Amino acid sequence: MKKFIGAISTPLASIFGSGFLVIVPILAGAVAFYSVYAMFVVCILAFIVGEVIRYNIKYVEPSLVNAPAKSTFLFQRVSDLALVLAYIISVCLYLHILSAFVLTAIGYDSHLNEDILTTLIVICITLIGLIKGLKPLEKLETWALYVTLLVIVVLCVALADFDLSIWQQQSSFTMPTWVEQSTWQVLTILAGTLIVVQGFETSRYLGQEYDASLRIKTSRWSQIISTLVYICFVALALPVVHTLNGQYNDHSLIDLIATVSVLLVTPLVLAAALSQFSAAVADTLAASGSMAEMSKGVLTQAHGYILVGIGAIALTWSVDTFEVIALASRSFALYYFIQCLVALSVASNRYWKLALVVLSAILLFISLFAKPVG
Repeated sequence: MKKFIGAISTPLASIFGSGFLVIVPILAGAVAFYSVYAMFVVCILAFIVGEVIRYNIKYVEPSLVNAPAKSTFLFQRVSDLALVLAYIISVCLYLHILSAFVLTAIGYDSHLNEDILTTLIVICITLIGLIKGLKPLEKLETWALYVTLLVIVVLCVALADFDLSIWQQQSSFTMPTWVEQSTWQVLTILAGTLIVVQGFETSRYLGQEYDASLRIKTSRWSQIISTLVYICFVALALPVVHTLNGQYNDHSLIDLIATVSVLLVTPLVLAAALSQFSAAVADTLAASGSMAEMSKGVLTQAHGYILVGIGAIALTWSVDTFEVIALASRSFALYYFIQCLVALSVASNRYWKLALVVLSAILLFISLFAKPVG
């Protein structure tokens, strides 16, 4: 059981990293009262992608250790490079959200202040990495997961109670207003939400700690658990979304929860700060480690910290949070697309090959056309 918890903690923490903080305003702005259905579709797509990752754990990993085909080896290397890029974007995203929540809580939120605080935190993480290394901070991830799950449960209970009181008073809910958009606009915005349920692929890179069967099992369960939580959370939050009056931003969840109970705002902000900081540290470690491995030691871990920091700061001053979310979704979709090519290079079943081709087309669409809400 201890091994199971250890193996599931990383993918689960990554999936919940920032998703629950931003998913409600994104979906409300994109599809209004269809948000629950949209959340279900996004989770199902992510689960299918997860099956590809789990297939690669089972069938590709052994071939990479022995004598992989040139195509398999090449696709895997390219996917590793794509993942490094995705991690750098994720670091920027996590810290952008952290800044937005903290600054909103103290009444100093603005785009300029968000960029300044995000930059300072990136510099702080980079300096800690260069001076002491980031490994000791890895333990934050487990604690962040526990705190995040606890806060989500409390929020769901509070939202359920609030929804029940509304229902008892007026026997109906006021749903968010649908903003007329084309099918193309809706699809491209929903494509930009893939990052919200990203994280299951981290099981692919825990081979030194856990065997393949355990990683496959825990990766699948992390997606099942997160799917149930996300759908419940969105469903319970939807009847309260109209209180935002159609104004959606990266810290809308604070305003939403304040409507339910101001006492919950502080725990929410603390959970956001802890989860985003630990996720940023984890992705910085992963990206720098991958750089060192791919360069065969030419780039050290320290070089990786610096490159991740420079990339995250450059992004911070170039785009806002919703744009980073769409950009992160595109980068992870590109990584998943290449992982589909990896799977295709070893697949023999023609039906599985056909499924991989269809999925590859969907992921390529996301990587090319995903866009931010608003």
